[in-house]
Amino acid sequence: MKLLVSGGAGFIGSAVVRLAVANGHNVMNLDALKYAANLTNLASVAKNPLYRFKKADVCDRASLDTVFTSYQPDIVMHLAAESHVDRSIDGPADFIDTNIVGTFNMLEAARKFWLEQNRPINFRFHHVSTDEVFGSLPADPEVKFTEITPYRPRSPYSASKAASDHLVRAWHETYGLPVVLSNCSNNYGPYHFPEKLIPLVILNALSGKLLPIYGNGSNIRDWLYVEDHADALILLATKGKVGRSYNIGGENECSNLQLVKTICSILDRMQPRDVGNYADLITFVTDRPGHDERYSIDSSFIQKELGWRPRVSLEDGLERTVRWYLGNEDWWRPILDRQNVSNRLEKN
Repeated sequence: MKLLVSGGAGFIGSAVVRLAVANGHNVMNLDALKYAANLTNLASVAKNPLYRFKKADVCDRASLDTVFTSYQPDIVMHLAAESHVDRSIDGPADFIDTNIVGTFNMLEAARKFWLEQNRPINFRFHHVSTDEVFGSLPADPEVKFTEITPYRPRSPYSASKAASDHLVRAWHETYGLPVVLSNCSNNYGPYHFPEKLIPLVILNALSGKLLPIYGNGSNIRDWLYVEDHADALILLATKGKVGRSYNIGGENECSNLQLVKTICSILDRMQPRDVGNYADLITFVTDRPGHDERYSIDSSFIQKELGWRPRVSLEDGLERTVRWYLGNEDWWRPILDRQNVSNRLEKN
């Protein structure tokens, strides 16, 4: 199977590429290599004959047409996106361009190729999205996001992803393009870009810096280990039903404060401080505008239809993640040394 993965040098995209190659798929990684992309994420497959890379931007339609024509994929997995909520608040324009216009370009390039190939029956366009398009949930643990939950995006990032979801559905309904959609909960694990909460906490703690938590830390997220997510994505791309949307959750709800305290306790065991505990570094900062209170995904549909369910518990996944960052300073140190990243981290 020939997969074209947009955004394959990013956090989730690189996990998909690594797993797809391990599973014997041919993979073309299409990535513009913007600030959060890192080809080092793919060092383990870089010389594998099943893997190839093309530097291209999803906003460059001509480049997309060239890639589709030359590579002739069986399946497109569209993960290229701007994904940091704080950055979307500071500068929404990039999110509109990449997440909306870029998705439009990918859809049109895929549709052109699909028609030129006489509508191959096994062709799929898999669009990877987020649970943030659904907005915020109440504290009631019985209430979860399902595949039919109405969209209520509350940040420029989630609004741009909601728009891209609607485009994908429209291209299926209007043009018959065979699509599959998925919406996931918060991912974490190795190679996570340092601006995101879990790596930010780990790396700040190791440097003796304060550990910032928005508001009072009561906001709840469902955490999905990135390798579990990659497994679900490849399953959906190859076996998901055309036109269907699937929710992918980690079944690991946790408040931000609980999450940070858990990371601190793991670090206390693995690499103790000279004085005190890592939790002493916790500090509460002004809450983010439009901060959703709770996300929780009901992923029973994908479990019933395709037999997938998450395998990594939050405690186990956090231990793996902390251990990875402790052992891979050569990966994260150069990223922290970039000015545009260090400036962002200092703002937290």
